[in-house]
Amino acid sequence: MKIIFMGTPDYAEKILESLIATEEMDIVAVYTQPDKPVGRKKIMTPPVVKTLALKNEIQVYQPNRLRDEAVVTELLEIACDYIVVAAYGQILPLAILNHAPCINLHASILPQYRGASPIQQTLLNDDKTTGVTAMLMEEGLDSGDILKIASLDVPKDMMVETLFEALTEVAIDLTIDVLQNFHSYTPRKQKESDVSYCKKISKKDGLVSFDDAHALYNKYRAFTPWPGIYLENGMKLKKIVLVDKCALGESGKIIEIHKDNVVVSCDKGAVRIFSVQPQSKKEMSVIAYINGKRLGLDDRLS
Repeated sequence: MKIIFMGTPDYAEKILESLIATEEMDIVAVYTQPDKPVGRKKIMTPPVVKTLALKNEIQVYQPNRLRDEAVVTELLEIACDYIVVAAYGQILPLAILNHAPCINLHASILPQYRGASPIQQTLLNDDKTTGVTAMLMEEGLDSGDILKIASLDVPKDMMVETLFEALTEVAIDLTIDVLQNFHSYTPRKQKESDVSYCKKISKKDGLVSFDDAHALYNKYRAFTPWPGIYLENGMKLKKIVLVDKCALGESGKIIEIHKDNVVVSCDKGAVRIFSVQPQSKKEMSVIAYINGKRLGLDDRLS
């Protein structure tokens, strides 16, 4: 079968890699986002999907706007059986949606968490289960008919990078399955009453306070390594664990000091902190930090 693939980040790269390795799959074109400047030196860097495609001698297209008439016309000239979309980053116009069945792999159990950050939202809400949905795309945001859902349990201490990797493996198997057995699945409508959305993550989302320990820990799980979590004074909390969810305490007070960590109370609950990164400084152990600041029991870390 002939496939046009659309995707940009690591999640998409792994799926594309599996399609290339599957004998009956013929990737006739890859669409990905334009190269972007990366790092302090602003070096123009291609998406990982582009690098993989070129390595396998697959034609790559990087339009700034997929909706541009010339771009659409060019794509419609590429014969294909399916279009597979995984974290591409652009909206597909109706003409492309009508060109071939467009299958999207969304990292949530739809209709829950439509939008840009379903993996982070899963951790922010401390969900015990998540998954990947294979759906037929339409003009709405992640609102197409569901082909198949593959579920995954989420351990209470799982971090976003680990969950990302686990969901990628789920998505790989699901993609191959749906393509190979497409005509055996009956698309079903999403239940609109269960719809929820998640937004694109920005740096400001990492701001935390010592009000609710459980919510603080879930932000740590969802936002490490990026954008990281940080206090109002700019200090990042680099390594923490949840100690207590419920006990009432004083926000930011150091209530225990150990060899390599301190326990800090929140208005509700407490967290154990191992390392921090003060603003404009390198990461350090929290013990080195409190010694340098001459902080002790009952002092406030924030």
